[in-house]
Amino acid sequence: MTDRLSKILSIVNENRKIEVSKLSELLDVSQVTIRKDLDILSEKGLINREHGYAVLNESDDINNRLAVNYNIKLKIAKSAAETVSNGETIMIESGSSCAIFAEEVAKSKKDITIMSNSAFIASYIRQYSNCKVILLGGEYQKESQVNVGPITKICAEQFYVDKLFIGIDGFSPTIGFMASDLMRAEAVKSMAASARKVIILSDSTKFDRHGLVNLFSIGDIDALYTDANIPDKICETFERKGIHVITVSTAT
Repeated sequence: MTDRLSKILSIVNENRKIEVSKLSELLDVSQVTIRKDLDILSEKGLINREHGYAVLNESDDINNRLAVNYNIKLKIAKSAAETVSNGETIMIESGSSCAIFAEEVAKSKKDITIMSNSAFIASYIRQYSNCKVILLGGEYQKESQVNVGPITKICAEQFYVDKLFIGIDGFSPTIGFMASDLMRAEAVKSMAASARKVIILSDSTKFDRHGLVNLFSIGDIDALYTDANIPDKICETFERKGIHVITVSTAT
């Protein structure tokens, strides 16, 4: 995604609904150019179009989650992608931060193989010819577009990779990293058993929330990519526990 598209998405997120003419004025480009940009964002499901307006996608699905804090998630994705080498095979779990990361890896690396239980990610990066996708099977959850259950566990057991990249839904200092769905959490744990390192990709807002189920204890994680707004106390706790914490700037 170009810098202008990212700026448009950030503006739409902030305003929730904004005129095409106003976007044209703010970004100093023609309305024709803005409309073409909005078409791209609309095709990705990141915004909705109304006559003369761009509107934030309010639906409770992964496309909506992609649009929230997109610029920060993109910075996190770019930073984490630096750890992936050309020709490498990696695992990526479902979620908005993971989808943005998968696209960044697919377009910036060569001969990459991505294993995932996310049908959304498989579709999201399908246009990148240098990236092969292995989709882990299982019971299909329609809203999150992810495969879960015993079949996913069996599929994951057939492979072993150096790195698994995951997202989280919350954090508790006493429990650890948390998820919002039990079946998805179990799928991620199965994938983690087939990886040498488990790496979290998450914007800092997740550390102000609790999930519903335990995902991993602090000691089970090798690295965390997040933004500079993560509370210092939490960051210090992670580093004491041996988690390598990498933060990105929140400045636009």
